[in-house]
Amino acid sequence: MSRIIERTKQFSMQLESLNFSIDCYIYNPLEYAWAMHEAYLRRFVNQPTRVLLLGMNPGPFGMAQTGVPFGEVAAVKGFLGLDEPVGRPVIEHPKRPILGLETPRSEVSGRRLWGLLEEHYGASGSMGGEMAVVNYCPLVFVDRGATGRNITPDKLIKVERLALEAVCDRYLLDVIALLRPSWAIGVGKYAHQKLINVANETTDLLIGEILHPSPANPAANRGWAAQATEKLKSLGVW
Repeated sequence: MSRIIERTKQFSMQLESLNFSIDCYIYNPLEYAWAMHEAYLRRFVNQPTRVLLLGMNPGPFGMAQTGVPFGEVAAVKGFLGLDEPVGRPVIEHPKRPILGLETPRSEVSGRRLWGLLEEHYGASGSMGGEMAVVNYCPLVFVDRGATGRNITPDKLIKVERLALEAVCDRYLLDVIALLRPSWAIGVGKYAHQKLINVANETTDLLIGEILHPSPANPAANRGWAAQATEKLKSLGVW
């Protein structure tokens, strides 16, 4: 078994051992969508890479459904060519059922991000050794209210947030050690700050940031792909 897969299994178990008082549903795609996530790791995060791209946590129609970071269904099936079974959490919000690759809704952030990578690399196999995409926190926090809105990890109470971050920080540091990237790029300010916090003693790692592709970010709705491409070129990543 590869070291990244073994470490990720351990990471999932560590996450399962945490306790949260927040009144919400908690989904762990590393548990119920492990077959898909393992396939993703084996094909796309299983060798030293030049660039590590870091997201924050799963979107409700992305990794929550597919087990793949920014896992918009069409991109997972098409560009990434993955087709593995996805289970379901024990308890789900009625407005946020896990349907796996049958999910009818598109994850805009994932469509934008993987669409850009497809445009740049052409074929997903060309990313090998060039770019790997991971999330800082794989847990999904779903509000119990009628809308089932996504709760980001920074909204947790401090003591529980710090416990979660300690586990996620250690995993990120180990991923950096295993993949040995020259560049680590945060997708959005949260991920960028986590890279700075975790990798501040990794002196040979260059850290940068690109705009998050979420449609909730007004700037991302004004040509996100062009902005991200320009930033990656200006940094010297592309």
